[in-house]
Amino acid sequence: MLVSLAQTLIIPLITQLPQIFNTSAANASWIITVTLLAGAVSTPVTGRLADMYGKKLMLLLALAAFIVGALLSAAAPGLGVMIAGRAMQGVAAGLIPLGISLMHDLLPRERAGKAIALMSASMGIGGSLGLPLAAAVAQFANWRILFLSVALVAALIAAALMWAIPDVRGSSRDSGAFDVIGALGLTAGLVALLLAISKGSDWGWTSAATLGNAAGAVVVLSLWGLHQARKRNPLVNLRTAAIPAVLLTNLASILIGFTMYAMNLLLPPVIQLPVDLGYGLGQSMVAMGLWIFPMGIGMVAVSNLGAAISRKHSPRVTLIAAGLVAATGYGSAFGVLATIGNRAPGPADDGTIALTLILISLASAIIGAGIALALGAIPALILSVVPLTETAAANGLNALMRSLGTTSAAAVLGVILASLTHSSGGLAVPTLGGYLTGLGLTTGIALVASAVAAFIPRR
Repeated sequence: MLVSLAQTLIIPLITQLPQIFNTSAANASWIITVTLLAGAVSTPVTGRLADMYGKKLMLLLALAAFIVGALLSAAAPGLGVMIAGRAMQGVAAGLIPLGISLMHDLLPRERAGKAIALMSASMGIGGSLGLPLAAAVAQFANWRILFLSVALVAALIAAALMWAIPDVRGSSRDSGAFDVIGALGLTAGLVALLLAISKGSDWGWTSAATLGNAAGAVVVLSLWGLHQARKRNPLVNLRTAAIPAVLLTNLASILIGFTMYAMNLLLPPVIQLPVDLGYGLGQSMVAMGLWIFPMGIGMVAVSNLGAAISRKHSPRVTLIAAGLVAATGYGSAFGVLATIGNRAPGPADDGTIALTLILISLASAIIGAGIALALGAIPALILSVVPLTETAAANGLNALMRSLGTTSAAAVLGVILASLTHSSGGLAVPTLGGYLTGLGLTTGIALVASAVAAFIPRR
């Protein structure tokens, strides 16, 4: 829940970030993207180090990095320090696969499955609960208090972990040195890829900088894959990833990761934008958080249903349903915004705004239900097909794939929204077309995730 809160913490401030740090919308989007990028890199790194030096130690070190990053963000005088602090907070993403692995190690087999599904669902629940809280702090106090608060929570969690969690050593503690080249290669490849995506509109999509970063990402990540395949103790075990069920589940996880994060970038800003634009709903940050809160209710409501579907049929069926449900939610939000976009710019009556907010809340609940179904099914699929000795590595790789999806959502949607803007009150504000493009794209991605899940082998 803390990791999810860290990722959504900045959402209430999205429209204010360029003004706060006196920068462009594309540059400000890196305050979000860098957290997800750091999470994508740190997940396999912390997993491998946990195998070598113990899971409890790496849990505490990841929390320590998070605390330092939160304090840096709270004190940030400018964009550079803020990005550095947010990157350190992203290291905490490695807590998720380590937690799943610990549950697998410590709990009886009959209890581990439910516990892992609950932990996976808590990522979405934490985000939906944290959004109104973060909005309240940002509206009624200084935004820096947000980061001081999560630093305190992380310190309390670290104290609880030291007391409650036994030290579990990995099976490969003495089986080789840490793959520094692999970690650097993964970092360089992902940074180049995201630079090409996020800065392409500023640099020009056919510019030397954009094409150079894209080509560099392809080359570096290809060489990184060859390096991992040849290593005896790789950072990421690509042999396990080649199992068809794991491969397709990981591909679906990238797409589900995209749908998980897209809502944070597409619906909250519309709820907060001025009514005079013709498509904004004019709500405060706190009200926005409360209108989005049904996403968490939707996740809680289907948690037992997803487990029941997986038991009666299979996690594969649950994952297929998850993509369809999420697509229904995003498609509904698209329809609502397209309808209100037909009214002329200027004041709107309170009844129209209230009805629109209710419909968006219902759409967010449907999206939350789809995400919860997916987050419960994905670990079950992975654990059902990999050898017992590979469960930690397989969960770490799957978390990396999901992080790639969330990172891609931040970068791709950030580019779309920054490219389709118009001036309002002296600020560049995304157009209705930008939000509709993002919602349409995410609806399609959710449907593709469902289609990929349908090809996962039944056995």
